[in-house]
Amino acid sequence: MTNQEDVAPERCDVAIIGGGPAGSTAATVLARKGYRVVLLEKARHPRFHIGESLLPMNLPVFERLGCLDKVRAMGVYKAGADFEADTPRGYNTYAFARVVGKSPPHAFQVWRQDFDQMLFEHARENGADGREGEEVLDVEQAGPRESLLQVRRDDGSAYRLQARYVLDASGRDAFLSRRKKLKRKNDEHQSAAIFGHFRGAVYREGEDAGNISIYSFAHGWMWMIPLPTGAMSVGAVCRPEYLKQRRGTPAEFLMQTLRANPALWARMERAELVGDEVRVTGNYSYDSDCMGGPGWLLIGDAFAFLDPVFSSGVYLAMSGAEKAADVVDEALREPGREARLIRQLERRQRRGMRRFAFFIYRFNGPVMQYLFRNSRGFLQLDQGVTSMLAGDVFDSFPVWWRLQVFRLVYAIQALRDRRRWSAERKLRLAQAASQFTGGTTPVDDA
Repeated sequence: MTNQEDVAPERCDVAIIGGGPAGSTAATVLARKGYRVVLLEKARHPRFHIGESLLPMNLPVFERLGCLDKVRAMGVYKAGADFEADTPRGYNTYAFARVVGKSPPHAFQVWRQDFDQMLFEHARENGADGREGEEVLDVEQAGPRESLLQVRRDDGSAYRLQARYVLDASGRDAFLSRRKKLKRKNDEHQSAAIFGHFRGAVYREGEDAGNISIYSFAHGWMWMIPLPTGAMSVGAVCRPEYLKQRRGTPAEFLMQTLRANPALWARMERAELVGDEVRVTGNYSYDSDCMGGPGWLLIGDAFAFLDPVFSSGVYLAMSGAEKAADVVDEALREPGREARLIRQLERRQRRGMRRFAFFIYRFNGPVMQYLFRNSRGFLQLDQGVTSMLAGDVFDSFPVWWRLQVFRLVYAIQALRDRRRWSAERKLRLAQAASQFTGGTTPVDDA
């Protein structure tokens, strides 16, 4: 039998670890630029992922990748997001058509396993060497343009791959971040989730039928996401301590949780769980000390993960991967620019994440709940928030200044209601400081 060490490693320009949205996006862009790209996915498509609700700002990315028509064919039209409110119809709609930035007026909801498979196959169609059932076990870097990957196939065989550049798009496995000891827990926010897919849930009426609906309850928030073929993704994101208290089966606990919000339950009481499968995951928020170095970059959830309340994961992953591919291209052609380009990309990604995070960390608190119910009209702040919900968090000045004013209004309202604000903040920070050990199964978002 031939020893693997005796066989010369296969060579490529760029090796990408992980075949989710981030990895497939980067693979498509780099293959189009003429690089030999090997895209390594340890599982086989289709494989389950949560994160079915896309943002309008995803659409320009799809268009540049050349797959917008494919997304349109597989998706449910999403005109906006709605939040429970004390109004005659019971909710406020943040319609994407009312944005103040330049984001598209709608998005889509998709089955993530189909969406991820489409992106992976699209990368192949554009010239990437997409490989499924092939897990990267180790990466050794001999120099800025010489990384050696140890790869194991799911049939038990193995080989070595030598790459000039490595992109880690391994999702919440955070392959390189863990090995380089870069991953750090978020001390401000932690959460866990329980969810399933249902048939027979009540949809919103008219143009709101495809909306993602958000509800709050004492321990967190809940979602309802309309999906193709009449299905509905329904779940709750909650404080880890609440999920630790679960009794009985996950399905029983999920139904008990959904009953905690009467408005949501009114849409669910006749719905039936698809396949009796309920999933539980620890959605630990984290980031990495840095995004990259000579010859390597972290993209998508391999770099950082936020709570999914505003469906930011896929957009941040794909837009970041698109920019990362440009960095790789420049670095391979002009190595002297690499460090500066990585710093610029990291600053951009962190800026977008901070703008989402301000709302995510405070979303379930009394002040934010009040403002989501009552900030409509004033200085078009609700339209600025809608633009943020659409994913317009990077370069739009009209969105930026409205979000800044919203933060000021939030601070004023927090002072007026400082007792409840302080109690919620202390609880959130205490939960984030504690280590959740509820035995959950990680589910990658991007």
